[in-house]
Amino acid sequence: MIELRGIVKRFPGVVASNGVNLTVHKGEIHCLLGENGAGKTTLMRILYGLYQPDEGEILLNGKPIRISSPRAALSYHIGMVHQHFRLVPTLSVAENMVLGLDEGTGPFLNYRQTYKKISQIAEKYGLIVDPRARVWQLTVGQQQRVEILKALYRAADVLIMDEPTSVLTPQEVGQLFSTLRTLVDDGLTIIFITHKLDEVMEISDRVTVLRKGKAIATVNTPETNKAQLAELMVGREVVFRMEKNEVKRGERMLVVDNLHALNDRGLPALRGTSFDLYEGEILGVAGVSGNGQRELVEVLTGLRHATRGRVTLEGKEMTNRSAREIVDMGVAHVPMERKTMGTVPNMTIRENLILKSYRQRPFSHGMFLDNKAAEENARRLMNEYQIMAPSIDTTVKVLSGGNIQRVVLAREFSGDPRLIIAAHPTYGLDVGATEQVREILLAQRDRGAGVLLISEDLEEVMTMSDRIMVIFSGEVMGIVDAEGAKIEEIGLMMAGERKQGVESASTEVA
Repeated sequence: MIELRGIVKRFPGVVASNGVNLTVHKGEIHCLLGENGAGKTTLMRILYGLYQPDEGEILLNGKPIRISSPRAALSYHIGMVHQHFRLVPTLSVAENMVLGLDEGTGPFLNYRQTYKKISQIAEKYGLIVDPRARVWQLTVGQQQRVEILKALYRAADVLIMDEPTSVLTPQEVGQLFSTLRTLVDDGLTIIFITHKLDEVMEISDRVTVLRKGKAIATVNTPETNKAQLAELMVGREVVFRMEKNEVKRGERMLVVDNLHALNDRGLPALRGTSFDLYEGEILGVAGVSGNGQRELVEVLTGLRHATRGRVTLEGKEMTNRSAREIVDMGVAHVPMERKTMGTVPNMTIRENLILKSYRQRPFSHGMFLDNKAAEENARRLMNEYQIMAPSIDTTVKVLSGGNIQRVVLAREFSGDPRLIIAAHPTYGLDVGATEQVREILLAQRDRGAGVLLISEDLEEVMTMSDRIMVIFSGEVMGIVDAEGAKIEEIGLMMAGERKQGVESASTEVA
């Protein structure tokens, strides 16, 4: 149905697509798989008309076409559901559905007719949503349904989905996959971008692997496996199941008691959050994005003020201390935004590696920096953490996502911190870089540090954690031992069902 031939797309300093060939058959689910920066999203943005290729051609049903814009893509019945939804929150579902279309009579929209059409499509594919509801009132899963409905409303025959499960609970993922199979049975063609190998094996008919802007291979999914696909992605064998030493849990380290905080809009984000963290354990925090995880991390690292409650670290008061004071207490912070919060992109690797310790010896002598000590530190950490770069004076902004994350980890862990707060430490990384980051976190846990791991990747939480805490709407739904934890139980808690025995979010769970 669709053929991309010799697609080349250049950006300043990088070739995002380097002569890519891709063939997608009618009525299949075709997965695009590749490490961070492999060119998956770029390729699909070309197919959807957001980018124009520098070289190459696109064929639809054997005929060359030019897709100059998303409107042109829709005229060829190609729709796209973006990873970050393109909806107007203050408008209703129906109004978002018809935005940009020539519908109604003159300036007026025929709401009754629009509601009827939306309801017919929604019922046919099990995408039930109230067409009168405002988008801001919907859950993330419901907003994704609106995005899919929007494409179907525009009569899409080809549906591109960019990382569609990254914001969904396990139950919502199951519902999405059921919907996609129904769409394919009805004749649609789906291109599915993901970095999750389990999803590839479960949902796709064929898979194309991209590496460094090139299409490495296209294989039939029943004829391959996760290990082969991972090796195609990164060019080496990858370990999936991390070998964890038996937990040697020490003293209670971090105590969070009845914590309250507001979000950026001044609304409650943490509602009596309470939990404990022990030496030598990883406490994983599971939950759908936007349920207070960000605010929890920022309160614990001195970046957000708590309105109520108390936090202590090894018996010392930590509540509402400044970020510098918390750093000096032995707390390491691996933020999700590695480029904007974790590093200073225009500074060199050498400079970024001493951002927390430049005021101390051996790097500081009064008012002056010891450049020789900073250089020795940078060379040692680049070697220890396998930071791939031309030199210690390479600016961080030109590094890959995996290497930027290694710079952050090297800086944060070099002082042997007591408490590590790691927010989405492998987000957007390929399987090879993910493996290395996880090994580093496990080594810190074995050293005796307490690790609070916040991740939207449920597989990561279940693999890495010793205990799992589920948070919903700023409240703790329950804490369970990772060994023997059931994904169905965790999924229900992620959707707001409190674990039996957890009476309130302010109940101390140890």
